[in-house]
Amino acid sequence: MTLSDLNHNQELEESSDTLQGNAEQKAKFIFEKYGHPCFADDTGLLIKSLNNEPGVYSARYAGEEKNNEANMDLVLSKLESNVDRSAKFMTVIAFASENGLEIYEGEVKGQITLERRGKEGFGYDPIFLPEGSEKTFAEMSLEEKNEISHRARAFKNFIERF
Repeated sequence: MTLSDLNHNQELEESSDTLQGNAEQKAKFIFEKYGHPCFADDTGLLIKSLNNEPGVYSARYAGEEKNNEANMDLVLSKLESNVDRSAKFMTVIAFASENGLEIYEGEVKGQITLERRGKEGFGYDPIFLPEGSEKTFAEMSLEEKNEISHRARAFKNFIERF
């Protein structure tokens, strides 16, 4: 069942300062409002030398218009003279049901590249090089990315529970 199936067409609020908080907020809201078990996620890019920015603000890092190009430009400019380019993508899934709330996480560690590489994917994929790979997420096929992605790892943890 999707939000559309529930006739819920508004964007869900994300007002927490953590990925887990946002995922919990969305899952609890839907469960409490409609009485259906619900899972919700939040994902962010955390860059070590930028104090884990952009984090929960990943989609709107360069402004409320959620412009991927502007977001990447801002990251690259902030890291311009920085030697430590280590980063990780993280996804947190919250599952709300009559049994309470459960949390599942997935992450992929890597580096921010010096420039964009690749045309696939979305968001920060052209500047994120996962550990152990010579390809950015944007240089990988969808199948390759789904084998190692943070979201795939979080969902694998979620699915294993059932």
